[in-house]
Amino acid sequence: MNALSQPNPARDVIASTQRKVAIICSHGGLDEVYPSLILANAARQSGIDAFVFFTFWGLDAITEGKVDHLHLNLVGQPSSGMPTMLAGLPGMESFAATMMKKQMAELELPTVREMMQILEEAGAELYACELAMKMFKREKKDLLPSVKDVITAGDFYDLAEGAQIIFT
Repeated sequence: MNALSQPNPARDVIASTQRKVAIICSHGGLDEVYPSLILANAARQSGIDAFVFFTFWGLDAITEGKVDHLHLNLVGQPSSGMPTMLAGLPGMESFAATMMKKQMAELELPTVREMMQILEEAGAELYACELAMKMFKREKKDLLPSVKDVITAGDFYDLAEGAQIIFT
């Protein structure tokens, strides 16, 4: 009998405990929203329970009138390779977002809206932050249908109990 086949109460408890991840999405740039969605999708594909908490500018990703118009934040982004002065010119964020969306389409990546549907169908739960909703004067009717509910930060902690928390 090897070590893996021997009874091990600690290992058996870990194996029987469902893993879960709680992802906080607080930014609304195209390049900032995708990591949250991709992590949540990878978690669900791995059988890990996942929920995403959208707060502050992250609400744009789940707001009906904004989800299809997310920009790419270039100013102050040293990895873009674009000088800040050029990145700040009018229309540059939209241009960069268009180019990124084109590249994502070539890679057959779903749009943000499609990712929300995929996550919902996969069993991930999407939540909006109540305080941020009040700050930005949004109502639940403004959100995508895939958003399960509007919750408080305290509710977030209740849901996140035992979860790995990722802030993107």
